[in-house]
Amino acid sequence: MQSIFALTVILSIKLLHEKFNANQHFCHCYPALAGIPGTETSIMKTLVTGANGFLGSAIMRRLLEAGHEVRVLVRAQSDRRNLNNFPVEICEGDLRDISSIKRAVRGCDNLFHAAADYRLWIPDPDSMYAINVIGTQSLILAAAEAGLKRIVYTSSVATLGFNPDGSPADETTPSSLPSMTGHYKRSKFLAEQAVQQLTDQHKLSLVIVNPSTPIGPCDIRPTPTGRIVLDTLHGRMPAYVDTGLNIVHADDVAKGHLLAFEQGKAGERYILGGENMSLLQILEIIDGITGKKLKRLRLSHNLILPAAWLMEKTAAFTGVEPRATIDGVRMAKKQMFFSSAKAMRELNYRYRPARDAIKDAILWFCENGYYK
Repeated sequence: MQSIFALTVILSIKLLHEKFNANQHFCHCYPALAGIPGTETSIMKTLVTGANGFLGSAIMRRLLEAGHEVRVLVRAQSDRRNLNNFPVEICEGDLRDISSIKRAVRGCDNLFHAAADYRLWIPDPDSMYAINVIGTQSLILAAAEAGLKRIVYTSSVATLGFNPDGSPADETTPSSLPSMTGHYKRSKFLAEQAVQQLTDQHKLSLVIVNPSTPIGPCDIRPTPTGRIVLDTLHGRMPAYVDTGLNIVHADDVAKGHLLAFEQGKAGERYILGGENMSLLQILEIIDGITGKKLKRLRLSHNLILPAAWLMEKTAAFTGVEPRATIDGVRMAKKQMFFSSAKAMRELNYRYRPARDAIKDAILWFCENGYYK
């Protein structure tokens, strides 16, 4: 049954490849902003995908600090607030269009591929696989053909398995496609497998990093984790479920990307995480920062599932993303704890306390009008 399931998903992705490559987009590149300090030509030209997003923008900022000349690949109609006032070359394109990808990598030395469709509910899963799997394959192949020297691929701890005894998982913890809950996890699992295969086939100098649950500034969308922070700030978290997350500051994850770029072994993967903590601990930290003291009701996962089902049905009509999803509730049944020991040992990776990450996220949300 597992092999049939895997084959079904993979065949569906191959069909999507044909479907989305039929729609061609054009890639337009714009030079770095003139007159801004730091726009001088540097030795290395690095392409960053997803740089207008939460984690990608943190990676972009870190690369600029390190002296890289940065080109970013963004869609024509994307939100670019995270790019404002940064000396980067903007290249308009789409991961679903090979011609735009080839133009984006042309002339670059390195690639940081951080773009992904990260949602726990999506009305059209095909687009998620087209971006996360097919787009990733196309980009890595284009980078290989263009002769890029170094590639860092941003995967996720979502691709990892869980230890039966509940201990933190690491890079060696077994996982499989059928064990992946939801389209996001399945798409990232397939993408990581494809990246590993391409690395072996083309002898690429490519490193995979697996961030855990980043929190911090510039979460403009916001991400599902950012919404937990915002919902708590607005008093919309009167209850919780017994689950665990690994919380890490987005800036520490960005630094980890640079460490992987500089010191990571080709073909290896590194978990970039932080502190393992329960959801209740996270909510209590938010309460402590804001000075609120709230009593919350603990709910069972099975009690929330019917509500999540109803919210998804409603979302199918309204188009508004549901607050709770079936996949999210199912994932919450696991303690999503991870170990960054390998990255700390081999890359000298370090992370700050989770409270600092949560505090910086709250400050940014307050300063940017998300919470008053």
